[in-house]
Amino acid sequence: MDKKTEKCLINRLRTAGCVFAEDEAQLLISEAQTLDTLIDMVEQRITGLPLEHVVGWADFCGMRIKVEQGVFVPRRRTEFLVQQTAALATPGSVIVDLCCGTGAVGVALAKIIGYIELYATDIDPASVRCAHHNTTFVGGNVYEGDLYHPLPSALHNRVDILVANAPYVPTESIELLPQEARKYEIRAALDGGGEGLDIQRRVAAEAPLWLAPGGHLLVETSQKQALQTAEIFAENELIPKVVNCVELDATVVIGTQTNRINTNCKISE
Repeated sequence: MDKKTEKCLINRLRTAGCVFAEDEAQLLISEAQTLDTLIDMVEQRITGLPLEHVVGWADFCGMRIKVEQGVFVPRRRTEFLVQQTAALATPGSVIVDLCCGTGAVGVALAKIIGYIELYATDIDPASVRCAHHNTTFVGGNVYEGDLYHPLPSALHNRVDILVANAPYVPTESIELLPQEARKYEIRAALDGGGEGLDIQRRVAAEAPLWLAPGGHLLVETSQKQALQTAEIFAENELIPKVVNCVELDATVVIGTQTNRINTNCKISE
């Protein structure tokens, strides 16, 4: 492609509000097989479609993660959730990724740790399709359904780590999100209810039934919500710890199961 055409593409992207127009132009040029495809991709991008949805993949922890249109795009801040989880895991750990979206967290953990016994769930069919594709080479087991419901009961009290990038945006704050998120990603992946804590409450309430003694639950949340999340963990007999990463603007709450098997927890409906 000649420099004049490339400059024109950059100007169109910049005018549409793309902050990293030069980088995006280079990526679109490298991904397009034909000029017609390139023009179509640029048109999609300038209408506001997330770049990851345009090219069909996201860069996460140095990997290409398949992302269908409408599916939640894994954020760079979630790499902190991966780092914190990996620090607690060992090869062979049984790990369950709830609200898995594309399956990016589980795949990244397998890359870092090596062999893990990976299970993942999501309520969105398109997300489950992506997760199936992305976990193919790490041997993941992906289920469609609400949180723990589709998991095999044989996992009760034997999960070493539960990890969840559950939706935590308060309902009334959805409209304040960037257009790329509120318009093009499934709302169920964003909306955490009135305070943004509804899904976290459900995850924590049932976690003791699934965790092995000494197991851990990790969730991504906001710094503003972290203390409330920690309280929710404590209410469910999980010992909470809040960790932050300024560089990634990321907050994770870690809950540790006591060294006893819990068979009396309430199962969510």
